[in-house]
Amino acid sequence: MKHPKITVVGAGNVGASCALWAAMRDLGDIVLVDVVEGLAAGKALDLQQAAPIAGFAHSVTGSTDYAATAGSDLAIVTAGLARKPGMSRDDLLAKNAEIVSGVVRSLVAQSPGVILVIVSNPVDAMTSLAHRVSKLPPRRVVGMAGVLDSARMRTFIALEAGASPKDVQAYVLGGHGDTMVPLVRHSSVGGVPLGRCLPKEKIERLVERTRGGGAEIVALLKTGSAFYAPAAAAVEMAQAILRDERRVLPCAAYCDKEYGVGGYFVGVPARLGAAGVLDVLEFDLTPDEKAAFDRSADAVKVLVKQLAGLGY
Repeated sequence: MKHPKITVVGAGNVGASCALWAAMRDLGDIVLVDVVEGLAAGKALDLQQAAPIAGFAHSVTGSTDYAATAGSDLAIVTAGLARKPGMSRDDLLAKNAEIVSGVVRSLVAQSPGVILVIVSNPVDAMTSLAHRVSKLPPRRVVGMAGVLDSARMRTFIALEAGASPKDVQAYVLGGHGDTMVPLVRHSSVGGVPLGRCLPKEKIERLVERTRGGGAEIVALLKTGSAFYAPAAAAVEMAQAILRDERRVLPCAAYCDKEYGVGGYFVGVPARLGAAGVLDVLEFDLTPDEKAAFDRSADAVKVLVKQLAGLGY
């Protein structure tokens, strides 16, 4: 029986954490790739040696050579520069475009049937770039954004409400940045609407904290950005695809007629399964929610046009 094969590109904090989460879930054989000699191989060997303790059965290997990734079913792309204090996700656009485009070409050359999960920031624009460069069908390219943003919102709601995060539901749509759209009306604690669980001022504070969730961590770390939760979010998406779970997760998925986006990748509820993005679900948005979503989508379009201006 052929095991699923998962490539993780980038052996830094996010990539290594992706490999760890994927191994702990025993999703398949993992190949960690990084341009730094020995980095991926060393972290992979370290992780492989945890198998008898953690109880996973699949292999973990590391390499600088994309030949090791041949036949991958799914690849998580984390390669790129991390944010530093005072730097927005958008500031990373030019620096990461070259990295991501090269990575995607190398991956697809070795694994033409691969499904790409993009984590590199700014993720909506990088997902669009990965789609163009890979020439893959849009359903096989998806960005990690809303799973993380929604998890942050669920965490902050749980803390404010004194509830278990398992019982909190929340969705964050739009671009993965300052214009993201936390949907308060679609958030609940144990099925009870959020507006009945918390006062308006607390909800407003946690919405703003959600929008600034990444920046808050960057400011604390000072020399890097979040990695545990982003990696967990990417692996949640990978599992839904590899195990054909058909789960609805907020992701940067291709939208044309959906939400009136008109041919861009932006954060929406998407059903993930063995073929990648199976379909996009459309929430019934109020005029204010739709206006906020449109502003967020427009911000993504600006980044994509900037990429085009840079020759990508």
